Amino acid sequence: MSLDVYLYGPEELTACECRCACGERHSHDHMSKPTLFGANYTHNGTAMADAAGIYAAVWRPDKNGITHAAQLIEPLRIGIAAMEADPARFIAVEPPNKWGSFASFLPWCKEYLAACGANPTATVEVSR
Repeated sequence: MSLDVYLYGPEELTACECRCACGERHSHDHMSKPTLFGANYTHNGTAMADAAGIYAAVWRPDKNGITHAAQLIEPLRIGIAAMEADPARFIAVEPPNKWGSFASFLPWCKEYLAACGANPTATVEVSR
């Protein structure tokens, strides 16, 4: 099991062409939202996220009023600073199988923070 995080741009009208079973081409328009960022992380990282104070923001943004990337910037900054200040505290809660290690979680958080900073108005969605 894993967490998928996405940052989406605003919905836009997109033209699409398709070919139906009869072989004819058809064009139609539909609304779509561009994916600006997507990343995946194992649920084995939840103990580290909790220790860093970012579990609610990262794993459950929809349950905590977080709808836009700008709202994740400060929690992620604070969590990253905590992880960098005391790596041993986070290594201590790594899963024994190391699937979801501190060495992979910290860069994942930094990448997510960079994407949020680059796309502050993006809509946040997660799949757990």
